[in-house]
Amino acid sequence: MLLSISALFFLGYVLICPRREVKRFIDLTTEEATDLWISAHKIGKQLENYHNASSLTFTIQDGPHAGQSVPHVHIHILPRKEGDFVNNDEIYDAIDAKEKELKKKLDLDKERKDRSMEERAQEATEYRKFSF
Repeated sequence: MLLSISALFFLGYVLICPRREVKRFIDLTTEEATDLWISAHKIGKQLENYHNASSLTFTIQDGPHAGQSVPHVHIHILPRKEGDFVNNDEIYDAIDAKEKELKKKLDLDKERKDRSMEERAQEATEYRKFSF
């Protein structure tokens, strides 16, 4: 499993995807699909504990008509706390809006501000403590 850990959208937000570039979930092999969800389970457990969350949102949009904006299978994992959204389902609108922003930056990344080496090292140090 290729693991992309980033606080792009929300604190603790993690995106995971398979190593093999596959557009749709249904195109994964049984082994890849199993590995993806086992990884999501393990990572979610660690994130919930690390961020003192009470719940998790796992989401996947499989295909353009399901809202998939990046043509590569991926699962969003978001640690959740009471009151983080007034209406719980607003999380999906927020994910959709942020994914559309990300898609625009994939082709032309002029506004991107890289984190410093120290910031990246700190994030890596913190997440290395997880036992995936």
